[in-house]
Amino acid sequence: MVEFILGLVVALAVYSLRSGDLLHGVLALSGLSLLCAMLFFLFEAPDVAITEAAVGAGVSTVVYVWAIKATERKDKAQ
Repeated sequence: MVEFILGLVVALAVYSLRSGDLLHGVLALSGLSLLCAMLFFLFEAPDVAITEAAVGAGVSTVVYVWAIKATERKDKAQ
């Protein structure tokens, strides 16, 4: 189970780096944070897991999406 979650963590990390769209990258980072919270819970650190889920997946995602929304999008054609 742990190996599968670690594989998903690596896959989401690579996807967030290779993603051409910022919003997709942010959502991949949010999923990565949730998977890390699951790993912390499986390794019997529930307090760290709750903090990672709240801050990593919750607050950080909201701040990143808000920052993306506040900026203008430039297409490559312009």
